[in-house]
Amino acid sequence: MTKYSNCAGITRRHSLKLGLGGLFGGGLVNALRNQAVAVADGPRRQSAKRCILIWMDGGPTHFETFDPKPDAPTEIRGDFGTVATCNTSIHYSEHMKRLAAISDKYAMIRSIRHNQGNHGAGNHYMTTGAPPRIPVGCGAFVSFHPSIGSVVSHELGGQTNLPNYFSMPRMSRSGGPNFLGANHAPFVVADDPHQPNFRVRDVAVPKGLTEGDFQSRRDVRLLLDKMQRLNNAASGDPAAALDDYYEQGFNLVTSPEAQRAFDISLEPEEMRDRYYRNSFGQRCLLARRLVEAGVPFVTVYDGGWDSHSNLFGALGTRLPSWDQTVATLIEDLDERGMLEDTLVLALGEFGRTPKLSTLSGQTTVGRDHWANAMSVLMAGGGTPGGVVVGATDRKGYSAFENVKSPENFVSTVYAKLGIDPAKLLYTPQGRPTHIVSDPTPIRELM
Repeated sequence: MTKYSNCAGITRRHSLKLGLGGLFGGGLVNALRNQAVAVADGPRRQSAKRCILIWMDGGPTHFETFDPKPDAPTEIRGDFGTVATCNTSIHYSEHMKRLAAISDKYAMIRSIRHNQGNHGAGNHYMTTGAPPRIPVGCGAFVSFHPSIGSVVSHELGGQTNLPNYFSMPRMSRSGGPNFLGANHAPFVVADDPHQPNFRVRDVAVPKGLTEGDFQSRRDVRLLLDKMQRLNNAASGDPAAALDDYYEQGFNLVTSPEAQRAFDISLEPEEMRDRYYRNSFGQRCLLARRLVEAGVPFVTVYDGGWDSHSNLFGALGTRLPSWDQTVATLIEDLDERGMLEDTLVLALGEFGRTPKLSTLSGQTTVGRDHWANAMSVLMAGGGTPGGVVVGATDRKGYSAFENVKSPENFVSTVYAKLGIDPAKLLYTPQGRPTHIVSDPTPIRELM
């Protein structure tokens, strides 16, 4: 399997295929109609203006991160010790020292559970707030509902020349727009900002063209498109859905604002070191630069959490730098006065089994998929620091205190961003669709 694949063998090629499905799903008339409705509803009350989602694809273990069980039997407890947080009665796994030390700056949800124990279904449920409509396989790429990022793009976008929704280095399996259309799909930055001479492909005037030539070619294209659209307006020309996407691309190429946001070399060396000098660390730093430039939603796709084997060896290496990066992101936003209106989320599709196990043919232990318990970090956007919502039982088998659903989590995200989680969206065919079927936010986080 590749570095970013999981037990289902999901790779970048799959996500590229998935992206094609959303290109023809939306309509400009519908987008304008929803915009008019939003204006008529009056100003939104919101505590956050933008969101960074750290998507821990594969399903991170809650035992070895934010919900250790030191008093459980050895086959459940595992190899890692614990570290006290700002609240000395709450402990994290030993490799989460930096986040434990600043736990007063964010909230931890320990009581989300659902019934979708495979990657495809769990991914869809947690990134859309909608359970799959039909049973899906572990490796499935499914899109029955717009993702959180696409809804935020639809509702809050259009404030800058930058796309409304970014995903790095790929789109998650259910991170697409569904019926909202191509202009609310994520702009994928596959390039690695950790590499020397980092440069986002296709975000520059092509070699051999001056900016004047580039503008002239765009003008010619617009004239040709206009003639074709006049002839085909009544026929439902499928290419019309690409116009806004093309415009986003042109704005990226010609906007100094966009060029500056991508130029991570402008960051002081000390700041780049604080975020940690690896691909994940530098992508989180780039995410901060993008939200600082006005982008409302950025996903940092962080794969490789499907820990069926070599659990302690892999996480013993990975967690210290991951902990440093996420803690630095929260601290950096706070130091810049941005944390109050920037929501930071870190989660995956589910947690891991309480009992350690060994896969056939493997010599090291791991934990399998487990949707009955998981941990979710939420910082910023008016989220009260130091709060722990709910609890799992003493062996980590299940969320049992103040149990929450994926719908409650997604409703909280929307409410913080000023989006009514009870709002109806309309498909191009005019069919009403609830953003979230249960629009009840988590009260303790509001």
